Amino acid sequence: MAQVAVVGGGPIGLMLACEVALHEVPVVVLERLPEIETHPKAEGITGRAIDILDRRGLMIGVDGTPAQPTAEQRARIAQGERRPDSLQPKAFPGARHFATMFVLRPESPDLLVPQQLLEQDLARRAADLGVDVRRGHTVTGFTQDADGVRLDVDGPAGPYRMRAGWLAGCDGGRSTIRKLAGIPFPGTDGITTGYRAFAEIDDPAFHLPGWFRKDNGLLVYEEGPPRFITLEFIGPPANRDAPITREEFQESLRRLSGTDVTVTRVHKINRFTDNERQAATYRQGRVLLVGDAAHVQSQWSGPGLRLGLGDAVNAGWKLAAVARGQCPEDLLDTYTSERHPVGAQTLEIQRASIALMRPGPHVDALRRLLTSLLLDEDTNRRLTALVDDLHIAYDMGDPSLTGPLVGRYCPDLRLKTAGGTVRLAELQRTGRPLLLDLGAGPALRALAGPWSGRVDVVTAGCADAPADALLIRPDGFVAWSTPAGEASLTGALTRWFGPPARAA
Repeated sequence: MAQVAVVGGGPIGLMLACEVALHEVPVVVLERLPEIETHPKAEGITGRAIDILDRRGLMIGVDGTPAQPTAEQRARIAQGERRPDSLQPKAFPGARHFATMFVLRPESPDLLVPQQLLEQDLARRAADLGVDVRRGHTVTGFTQDADGVRLDVDGPAGPYRMRAGWLAGCDGGRSTIRKLAGIPFPGTDGITTGYRAFAEIDDPAFHLPGWFRKDNGLLVYEEGPPRFITLEFIGPPANRDAPITREEFQESLRRLSGTDVTVTRVHKINRFTDNERQAATYRQGRVLLVGDAAHVQSQWSGPGLRLGLGDAVNAGWKLAAVARGQCPEDLLDTYTSERHPVGAQTLEIQRASIALMRPGPHVDALRRLLTSLLLDEDTNRRLTALVDDLHIAYDMGDPSLTGPLVGRYCPDLRLKTAGGTVRLAELQRTGRPLLLDLGAGPALRALAGPWSGRVDVVTAGCADAPADALLIRPDGFVAWSTPAGEASLTGALTRWFGPPARAA
C-alpha cells in the first residue's frame, strides 16, 4: 500500500510527490493523461518559485534569464503608457508587468522556460526518487476511513482499487478529488475570453509587435516564431472544452487588430478566462488539495505555477512526517492555516489586475496614476513582492519568537563550513530541516541532539549572519531564531518535527 497517493501528474503533483519521496515515504502518482500536454501553458517561472526550485536542485543550468531594465528604461516604459502603441516589453529586457504595466522590478530575473520543460525535469526527479508514476490512470471515486483512503481507478488494463494512507488532489481547477470530497469552491466568474496561440498569418506586418491595450481588450503579438495573446471583455467562453477552430481565433484577432488578417495555420492554442475561486479548506480528513485543485486564478503574471509550487513544498514535508508517524495529524492543519491566506491574497491581486486591464477612460486614468506611483522604488518593490510571493510570513505559533526572520523565507545565505563555502540553497537539496549554528556554540547543538535523525545541524560562519542561530523548515521558512532561548527552540523542534527521539 502506498502511504501517499497523488492524483494529478502535472508539475504540482510531481513536485509534491518528490517532496514526500525525499523522506523515503512510498508515493504513487495517478495521472489521467498518457503523456505531458503540449498545448501552451505557463511560459516562465517567476518570483519565489525560482527559489523553491533552486533549493531542490531543479532546473539547474537552464538559461533564459534576461537583464534588468535601468531606471531610465523604466521611466520610458511609464511614459509609454500615454501612447496607444506603447506596451513594448521586449524593448526593455527584464521588465515585469502588473496588469500589462511594465514597470515592476523583480528581485531576480524570471526563468523564461515553458512549463513542459519543468514537468520533464520533475518527472526525471520523481523517477530517481522511486515514485510510482502511472500515466493513463483516472481516479473515479474514493472513500476514506480512520486508517486510510480507498481509491477507485480506471487504468489502461481496466478498473481497479487501491489503498493509500493519504490522498492529495493535484488534479487542477476542475478537481475530481475536490468535488468528490464535497469541499465548497466559492469565488467569482470570469468576465473575459482569451486565447494564447502559436500560429501563422498571411501578413506578418498586419500589426506592430508588442503588447497593446485596445478599445475592446488586449492584443499581444510577438514575432519569430509568431506568438499571440488576445483578451476580450466579453464574458467567459460558453464552453471552454469545445475544440478551438482557426476561424474562432481569427475573428478575435481581427476584432482586436481592426484588420482583415487571416490565420493560415495554428500550431498550438488554448482558451482561457479569469474566474477566481478558492476551496473553503485545503484539508478534509485524509484528503489534501494542492495547487489549482485548491484555487484557480487568472494567469497574468503567472501566479498559478508559483502558488502551486509554494503549496507543494509547504504540504510535502508535513505529509511525509505524519505518514511516517513522526508528527501528529494536526500538523497538517497548518497547511490550510498557512497557505489559504496566501491563495486568497493572490486572488485579490489577480482581480485587481483584470480590473486595471479593462478598456475605458476611467481605467486609463487609474493606470496613469498607478504607473507614476510605481516609478517610486519602494512602492515598486512592495507591489513586486506581493506579485512574486516574496512578502509571505507565517505564524510560527510562539509569541516569544522575535527574530526579524521568524516566519519568513530565509535568504540564500553564503556559509563557510568545514567542507568549504556553500549556499543555503545547496544545503536544502535534501528536503530536511536545518539548524544553522552561526555562532551560538555547542550547547545549542547538544540541545538539538534528540532530533538528529530528523534535523540536520550545520555549524558555519556567515559574513552577513542575521542571527547566531536559525531553525529552517524544509520549505525554507524560519521556524526559530536567536535571541529566543533554549526552551523556545525545543518547542519549535517539537511543534514542527515531532517529539524528541527519547520520548517517541
